[in-house]
Amino acid sequence: MTLSAEARRRIRGWYFFDWASQPFSTLVLTFVFSPFFVVVVGDGVRAQELWGWALALSGVTIALLAPVLGAIADTRGRRMPWIVLFSAFYVAGSWALWLAVPDAPAETVLLVLLAFGVGMIGMEFATVFTNALLPDLVPEDQTGRVSGTGFAFGYWGGVVALAIMLALFVEQENGRTLAGLAPVLGLDAAAREGTRAVGPVTALWYLVFMVPFFLWVREVRRPAMPGGIGRALGDLGRSIAGLRVRASLAAYLGSSMVYRDALNGVYGFGGIYAVGVLGWTITQVGVFGVVGAISAAVFAWVGGRFDARRGPKPVILFCGGVLIFVCTIIVGMSRSAFFGVPLAEGSAIPDVVMYLCGAAIGGAGGALQAASRTMMVLHADPARPAEAFGLYALSGKAMSFVSPALVAAATAWTGSQQAGIVPIILMLALGLAWFARVNPRGERA
Repeated sequence: MTLSAEARRRIRGWYFFDWASQPFSTLVLTFVFSPFFVVVVGDGVRAQELWGWALALSGVTIALLAPVLGAIADTRGRRMPWIVLFSAFYVAGSWALWLAVPDAPAETVLLVLLAFGVGMIGMEFATVFTNALLPDLVPEDQTGRVSGTGFAFGYWGGVVALAIMLALFVEQENGRTLAGLAPVLGLDAAAREGTRAVGPVTALWYLVFMVPFFLWVREVRRPAMPGGIGRALGDLGRSIAGLRVRASLAAYLGSSMVYRDALNGVYGFGGIYAVGVLGWTITQVGVFGVVGAISAAVFAWVGGRFDARRGPKPVILFCGGVLIFVCTIIVGMSRSAFFGVPLAEGSAIPDVVMYLCGAAIGGAGGALQAASRTMMVLHADPARPAEAFGLYALSGKAMSFVSPALVAAATAWTGSQQAGIVPIILMLALGLAWFARVNPRGERA
């Protein structure tokens, strides 16, 4: 099917949301700020524990509100105002991460965690309403391709943003960036201002690159339904109750609730793990991020093409298996041993293996997320897409406190960052076993 010039422009504009918002995941959640949080707190185990609780509380908030706000948006027939609102949350929360100074007092640590939570809530809710625009962009048989391309474009945005941070801002132990420069704009390397600039850079990146989105994406206006919030909540209640007779949707929401939370755990703790267990610098973690993000961009695109031909289910199952394998490798590795086999002092094996794991995590995670979005489209009521993606966000966040909490608890109980990752492996396995019951064509079959 040939799309009109206007339709192609809308799709390109929609892609820019992924480009604009990806740095929060790449720079803040995974590769720059989360490992730097160890420096802010001053202790790796304590930092991983606090980071886990921050992720958990943010996730609970998102899980409780996403389906409700989605239902309200569908009832009122508008999604763009919600994207604008939560974009403001994203920008404000990201910018405030500048406050994260090394060895910060407890009050500052709490304020930084609050700012992180606000930014994360903004990103997640803006994503809910942007995803809800997807069914109106292209025919159903092209959603896999568009979803995969969107994720790939977003990951390339993450790569570019991360490269800029490493080359111009993030200071190494010698006070210079990876490009051998002093941090730009006169930032003080001794106070780690180059690394702390990750917050303002993330906010400015979003502000600049959301311009094409708002210029080119025109929402398909739907008539407002009578009844207001009461009608929206009633419809949401009926949708949830109806899961009893929608076996494939129920299985998909339940399984994705588990495996997507586990994936977020992999992303959320990867940088902290590398710093605490392998002793990596922030720059090394950043290079690890570039490797993972490039792999994610490539395989999200490849996965989208495979999804368009064979459907999203085999993509999800394969990628989940890769993640289980990689996480098992990470748990068995330390600076001094690999699955109990001692390594020579200064061995590069842990570093090489970790970089390979980063590529695998990036590739599998990117393709899995794109295919998961397609699978939700196959289960969504065309008349209520925001509610559907609100439920999708609920399934992604209803247990979002579980993997961080389990990692935090396992880390505190064992005193080991490696042992703290084991719950993520178990959750991935459980989620994939449950996902096997999902109809490959959703509820269109």
